[in-house]
Amino acid sequence: MGSHDIERELDAERLRQFTRKLLTDLRAIERMLEAGAIESGVRRIGAEQELFLVNRRWGASSNNLEILADLADDDHFTTELGRFNIEFNLDPMMWGGDCLSRMEGQLNALLERVRAAAEKHDTSVVMTGILPTLEKADLSLDHMTPKPRYFALNEAMTRLRGGAYIFHLKGQDELKLTHDSVMLEACNTSFQVHFQTGPEEFAKLYNIAQAVAGPVLAAATNSPMLFGKRLWRETRIALFQQSVDTRAPTSHIREQSPRVRFGKGWVDDSVMEIFQEDVSRFRVLLAADVEEDPFQVLSRGGVPTLQALRLFNGTIYRWNRPCYGISEGKPHLRIENRVLPAGPSILDEVANAAFWLGLMSAVYDQHRDIREVLQFDEVKENFVAAARLGLGAHLWWIGKKDVPARELLLEELIPLARHGLELGKLDSADIDRYLGVIRDRVESGRSGSQWLLDSYTATRDQGTRAERLASLVAATVARQRDGTPVHTWPLASMEDTGGWQGHYTQVGQFMSTDLFTVNADELVDLAASMMDWRKIRHVPVEDAQHKLVGLVTHRTILRLVARDPETFHGKEVPVSEIMERNLITGSPTMTTLEAINLMRLHKVGCLPIVEGDRLVGIVTERDFMNVAGQVLEALFQGRVEATRPGDYAREGTDD
Repeated sequence: MGSHDIERELDAERLRQFTRKLLTDLRAIERMLEAGAIESGVRRIGAEQELFLVNRRWGASSNNLEILADLADDDHFTTELGRFNIEFNLDPMMWGGDCLSRMEGQLNALLERVRAAAEKHDTSVVMTGILPTLEKADLSLDHMTPKPRYFALNEAMTRLRGGAYIFHLKGQDELKLTHDSVMLEACNTSFQVHFQTGPEEFAKLYNIAQAVAGPVLAAATNSPMLFGKRLWRETRIALFQQSVDTRAPTSHIREQSPRVRFGKGWVDDSVMEIFQEDVSRFRVLLAADVEEDPFQVLSRGGVPTLQALRLFNGTIYRWNRPCYGISEGKPHLRIENRVLPAGPSILDEVANAAFWLGLMSAVYDQHRDIREVLQFDEVKENFVAAARLGLGAHLWWIGKKDVPARELLLEELIPLARHGLELGKLDSADIDRYLGVIRDRVESGRSGSQWLLDSYTATRDQGTRAERLASLVAATVARQRDGTPVHTWPLASMEDTGGWQGHYTQVGQFMSTDLFTVNADELVDLAASMMDWRKIRHVPVEDAQHKLVGLVTHRTILRLVARDPETFHGKEVPVSEIMERNLITGSPTMTTLEAINLMRLHKVGCLPIVEGDRLVGIVTERDFMNVAGQVLEALFQGRVEATRPGDYAREGTDD
């Protein structure tokens, strides 16, 4: 995320001052390009690894600062937006020879360092595009890393948007939600690969990066789920775009560009086209005190840091992002591939990088101007199709259209990537190793996203949703330690979690969210029929905005029938006449013990769960019987110690 020396309170004058610095940096880099001052003829690669931190219950663990304190002697490690994330950066490596195996070696070494530090805090690390066990409660501002940059970014984006962040995505399931901050972005982690390019070839290589993004993503998806919903094969793509979308809803047809974007067309000649377009389209969100005058630095023969440009560029999230940097005292340009998700294993990640880098090299060798053989709209369509369907997508390619992704990858693109790696004079053993992983993954159809979905399906008749999701994370952590690629992984099972403990600590983990509700004006006999059909004893009553206004219970209907046996013979009794209005409710973050005590105190058989005044779930006595069953089974098997005799005793209730 760059520098953290950010001003949180910005008035119009400070924004104008920073904008002037930004425009000065743009003129300076343009001067450097014209003077041939940007490094050329050198290829370097690099990468950034983002991680999730998880606790012993396999849920998000918001303790990155404590873990980073134990890694303070190593500047490879840094924070991310969420307190449950950590990032580390690899050293730049010259392209060629054993660079890929050296990349894998450093990834493993740094991962082991953060694992060791995390274990001191009863924490594990996991590489995955979206953590399956994330809960909406994890995305409050309490879980934002307490750095001025992050709070300033959130405040600026929320101010521009002018309202709640709205997320809507449909795959096998559908998810619609609103959120009050930019913290939805923290759901995503990636493995970002960097490729240094000379300024004279930047435009052509950037266009190739765009062209191959879809096919590479199709082979690499690893983010199919969010909040227990099965969405896109790479849900991260849509989630990230919507989570930092500063565009306010409008009824007009005016075009507005999102800050997370694939782009609208090819680059013609220079990186300046991208920088200038972004400065023209997007407002400054963050500012810092920039004292450097880049032209004075250039006049002394130095290399300017272009701090204002780099800070601004860090708030524009192109999937292939141009970057200015300094390496070994020389300024350079590079393309940052932000397409690839974190995981499933280090070997998988390096294989994905090898595939992308090989295609970059080979396509540039064969088609110096990709614009002559592919339309930009086709390339953009590939990207969306790959994010939605992964290896099940159909893709466009040079001289081909509507080709199954697996066929295109196996017959043309994997061999093409091999040619590109050979052009770079990479070690033949590394080429075989990494492209072999891609080939085997595609042939088997077992990408990271498919492994997660298959594992989740395999446990469909076992445990609660929280337990099933925890099994995915627990199995991922264990298999990542083995270092094997995902296409060889056995499916996750409930045994991977190490037991039921921790999956019932909050009601949000096991409450029912697939609810059957009625409106206050609807017939009582509709509610009664729903109870009969669905074998339920409680029907919440909500209004058109999903606000909870009442509850119909099995007992209230029995009372009505006892009082007036002719109720359901020709009389149209509205729900409003019998529903209970003075309700006892809970929240998703309420502990299970608090919920049990609340229901015992008020002698009720169910607890509607609300956020604000909106109904989000329901917990009943039956749910607690499931919890009690798990506890008793563990007691009989000697896995837990007995607690106080009355802790799980059931008292009489009204329902």
